[in-house]
Amino acid sequence: MREDGRLLAIRRADNGTWELPGGVLELHETPEAGVAREVWEETGIHVEVDQLTGVYKNTTRGIVALVFRCKPSGGTERTSSESTAVSWLTPAEVSDRMSEVYAIRLLDAIDGNGPHVRSHDGKHLIPAG
Repeated sequence: MREDGRLLAIRRADNGTWELPGGVLELHETPEAGVAREVWEETGIHVEVDQLTGVYKNTTRGIVALVFRCKPSGGTERTSSESTAVSWLTPAEVSDRMSEVYAIRLLDAIDGNGPHVRSHDGKHLIPAG
């Protein structure tokens, strides 16, 4: 997240959808180190990890994603083999371009009420209960 409130997002090369940068941790790295590595690999932006803002479970695939709010500390936006576009989006643009299961991760990161714990089926959020 930049100081002006814009949020870093990528358009994925494999399916063309807008999402936040991320990926799978290497066995030897901490979650924070993995976040910094994945963001840099996919966007060209170096980040400092601030705090955990959410835990998101895809109940269909059994995958749990941790989301951390970060601030940029250098680098220049560029695409990669995993991204065809890199952009700093407003919260309204996040809601317009992303499916709800990805948009909520970025919107949760800026609301200051986290960490949030949510579940989804890959397409739609599942109400807590």
